[in-house]
Amino acid sequence: MSEVTGHPHGAAVTGDSSGIATGPGIAGTGGRPGLSPQFLDSIADRVRAVDAELARHYPGDRPGQPIHTAYVSAADASKELPHEWSAAAMELTDDHIDLLAELADTDVLARVRDVLQHRPIQDLRLDFEDGYGIREDAVEDRDAVRAGQILNALPATVAVRGIRLKGLTGTEWRRALRTLELVLDGAGGVPAGFVFTVPKFRAVEQVDVAVQLCTALESAHGLPPGTLRFELQVESPQAVIAADGTATVARAIHRSAGRCSGLHYGTYDYSAACGISPQFQSLEHPAADHAKAVMQAAAAQTGVWVCDGSTQVLPVGDEDQMAAAVSRHYRLVTRSLQRGYYQGWDMHPGHLVTRWLATYAFFRAAMHTAVPRLDGYLQRRSGGIVDEPATAQALATVVLRGLDCGAFGPDDVEATAAAVTVDVLTALRERTLPTP
Repeated sequence: MSEVTGHPHGAAVTGDSSGIATGPGIAGTGGRPGLSPQFLDSIADRVRAVDAELARHYPGDRPGQPIHTAYVSAADASKELPHEWSAAAMELTDDHIDLLAELADTDVLARVRDVLQHRPIQDLRLDFEDGYGIREDAVEDRDAVRAGQILNALPATVAVRGIRLKGLTGTEWRRALRTLELVLDGAGGVPAGFVFTVPKFRAVEQVDVAVQLCTALESAHGLPPGTLRFELQVESPQAVIAADGTATVARAIHRSAGRCSGLHYGTYDYSAACGISPQFQSLEHPAADHAKAVMQAAAAQTGVWVCDGSTQVLPVGDEDQMAAAVSRHYRLVTRSLQRGYYQGWDMHPGHLVTRWLATYAFFRAAMHTAVPRLDGYLQRRSGGIVDEPATAQALATVVLRGLDCGAFGPDDVEATAAAVTVDVLTALRERTLPTP
């Protein structure tokens, strides 16, 4: 036994390696055995180490997520792409205004018309994979250089932009690498907001290859370390559950050296790989819900964005076909938002209409629910709901998402509750506001 002095209670204590100490006042109960200072110090060191490791792996959510990713074949793209999609989306809106008015009110429609006219595409991928197909090397070389030029010339309203490569597999990796390098050559560097998508992701070792590729390109082209980032496309069951039973996507995020910025769900490849009959393949199939739930849990608090997949039903055809396609996409986007998937693929200009319409309607409804609850939370009124700090954080986050995408403005929020300002919302999201 060894004597320990300097205990916070001011009494000398004795203890052994078990961590139990004896002496007057150790537990404040007149000499009952308690924990020694050495043991408490060792626990403090371990707790600090665990906290530091968790903070490294889970730095928190990353704001600024776009509401969608528009996918366009690299063979069909031009510098006028945002204008072309805008014009097509506006035409659909004007031709089917009565149908759209059944889905959302006039205020939402007015905001959608404005966004379709001035900033229809937030995120764009020029596709060199399934949407592009297999072409002669000389053709893909030319398209890759041109793609770089297009990406570099896009307006700033396209905040995120990039390409989808062919897969990092045994049959395609050389072509994928060559295309990526030629795109950067065509752009004269790395375009603002650039990211590349890695399809057919099935194993964490493919992430190692992607990281190695980024490092080599940065070195070869004199780019600052960490410049290049990528997304992983989850379109295989092996991307969700590995042979050893672990969650592949979770391991992939933490092996990406901070370069993985997103997980994109591939609706139809994933469904086919699970053996689902084509007529039942969709974003709302239980297999899709499972895959996205695993992706969501793996990416939570890492700063990696989760992007839902696409629908193959396009808003084209006769009036009945148009009505069915528009209603379907609006419903699917709303369903995804309700489940916490705030981004999804858009494959056609007409999808922009229902994407923005459903997104604005969702966030405006959320704002009218969240802001009064936050006002009560700030003023220590519970009403019929007692909200905790984590709930207040979630309420603030959904309002800030709505502000960020333009569903409403700060004046709309403060008109609902003057105490709920943007600064207050940000503090609630960051958990820096004192708890009431």
